[in-house]
Amino acid sequence: METTRLEPIRNVAIVSNAGAGKTSLSEALLYTGGAIPTLGSVTQGTTVSDFEPEELRHRNSTSTSLLQFSWNHTNINLIDPPGALDLLGEPLAALQAVDAVILLLSGNMGVRTELARLWARIKELDLPCLVFVNGLDKEGASFENALETCRQQLGRAPIPMAVPVNLGMNLDGVIDVRHEKLIRSGPSSAQIEQVQISNDLERILNGVRKQLVEAVAESGETLLETYLTQGDLNQEDLLQGLRRDIQTNQFLPVYAGSATQNIGVWSLLDAIVTLLSTPSERGVAHPWRGIHPETQDGCERKGSQQEPFSAAVFKTIIDPFIGRLSYCRVLSGTIHADATVLNASKHVREKLGHFYRVLGKRHVAIDSVKAGEIVAIGKLKDTHTGDTLCQENAPICYPLLSLPKPILSFAIETKSKTDIDKVSLGLHKLIEEDPTLEFARNVETKEMVLSGMGQFHIDLALEKLHRKFGADVMLHTPKVPYRETLKMKSQAQGKYKKQTGGHGQYGDCWLEVAPLPRGNGYLFENRVVGGAIPRNFIPAVEKGVIEAMQEGPLSGFPVVDVQVAVYDGSYHVVDSSEMSFKIAGSMAFKKALETAHPVLLEPVMTVEIDTPTDAVGAIMGDLSARRGRIVTVNAQDHAEQITALVPLAELLRYATALNAMTGGRGSYVMDFAQYDEVPRELAVKVIERHKTEGQVATAH
Repeated sequence: METTRLEPIRNVAIVSNAGAGKTSLSEALLYTGGAIPTLGSVTQGTTVSDFEPEELRHRNSTSTSLLQFSWNHTNINLIDPPGALDLLGEPLAALQAVDAVILLLSGNMGVRTELARLWARIKELDLPCLVFVNGLDKEGASFENALETCRQQLGRAPIPMAVPVNLGMNLDGVIDVRHEKLIRSGPSSAQIEQVQISNDLERILNGVRKQLVEAVAESGETLLETYLTQGDLNQEDLLQGLRRDIQTNQFLPVYAGSATQNIGVWSLLDAIVTLLSTPSERGVAHPWRGIHPETQDGCERKGSQQEPFSAAVFKTIIDPFIGRLSYCRVLSGTIHADATVLNASKHVREKLGHFYRVLGKRHVAIDSVKAGEIVAIGKLKDTHTGDTLCQENAPICYPLLSLPKPILSFAIETKSKTDIDKVSLGLHKLIEEDPTLEFARNVETKEMVLSGMGQFHIDLALEKLHRKFGADVMLHTPKVPYRETLKMKSQAQGKYKKQTGGHGQYGDCWLEVAPLPRGNGYLFENRVVGGAIPRNFIPAVEKGVIEAMQEGPLSGFPVVDVQVAVYDGSYHVVDSSEMSFKIAGSMAFKKALETAHPVLLEPVMTVEIDTPTDAVGAIMGDLSARRGRIVTVNAQDHAEQITALVPLAELLRYATALNAMTGGRGSYVMDFAQYDEVPRELAVKVIERHKTEGQVATAH
């Protein structure tokens, strides 16, 4: 319907609350665009986006899908990430690779935590946005409520671009405001029917079109003058004004319909092609900024094909047939398959494998790519999610993806000792696919610990571990890395004397131990005068102390925040050695600690909780029950942020509890703050438990 020809690429991500219908909308866009012959269904497991066994089992997207198709002479790269809060890292990474966003709202659901956090990132990146209100064929759905949600919860003025006709079961198409037509469509045909507006609908159209024209006219002097002179804007002026206003985020254009019924989808698809930014427009307005990997000087690319090649990896897939696939956004230049480039993040050369265009699990090989395109590259050796690939003689390194930190950890135990290597290899591969997972061996507790964004995230990782690598593990609550310290000064002698044939062993030292302020770790002093212990043996005494600090007297936890001074001793000219003074130092430290009133310390975390206002009371009561201390409570747009100091031992299953208190609308992050003394009655229980565990381990 428009004569204006634009650059034939659009890069768009669809984001929403979990369960709002993202995958169904992606399917409907593919169907309307002619990329697939029939409309698939999430409930029947027949959509293009969801093809992993875990997605079919859970009836939910669990991994980002890339859907590439052409419509109206334009290549559309559609990214469909999962919507679950536990998988928030996936859409956050996808937003780094696109030029615009489709924000999907449900006709009967507000903005939940996951969407609020995504909206914050969308605003931070200043991404142009279209809103699609889905599910208007369902009972109780309200287009007006969705508009109010935009106004109140997203804080931006909504402008209806497509208005539903007959909500609920009788939904009968949408009024396309820009084209001034009634657009009818349905699930059994990708064709649309454009109908002249009837008299009874004309009043609705006139009202919303006037609102649209006024909003566009007010944002530009020339258009405002035209509007005031002529009382209207022609289609070409309206289109140009709309494109400018959407790209500068003057308001939120809102579309309406039902993805499962394929209603209102054509208007949205038309908007993607005609209204959203092209890669070069986006690159000029928002250049891709990075640093030179050697000089650390700032540099940028504006997204043109004439600039040197650069690309950013935003997703890694380990495909059972093709191997590792790296989803890249080409930010500048052009490149051919099999070329050698620089991985600026790792400072290594990388030979590119095959290039693929992707439609769900279908891959079509292509020879080259250019600025603005999204491509899957096969079998990159050293490249992972977040890395930058670039031309060797014009290096640039883009910032790493800003992803959330894991909040829930489990110790994992293999069911068979032969599975240890299999589990370790498998989890490291899964972390390549999903960097919001973490896996490490805790040196202190000797446990393998898997951390993720929530229970569903962890369970999903273990399902994939079983399917892809044939390994099974058992989960249990991880041990808390306690510490021990002392509360008063003490002195003790350590004397090691051993006579065997020939040279004996003799070391004798007196130590004073004293508490240090919390967090100061360890300090060693030499106060020996008059040569009671030769200087060359003092480091051996310290080695003995450091070795003894690894296991405290209460439960064998490391000792911290202690000042140790060696102040006296004796030696034997022949029998003294470094080993004998090391043993003497260890003996003296252990003895001194026993009389220095040793106590147990526990890690305390700073926890920041984002919660709806109506759950603040329950959360603060719960934090008090967990021995938490509230630091601040701040109001933030219909929500509250609570900062508290809480012992780690009380937070091991907190993600589950917070979900229950907030109906899944709350979220939190935590960081280590300090070590604090464990209350006496709890310390007794911890010490007793560890003694029991030690006896069990010894028995085995």
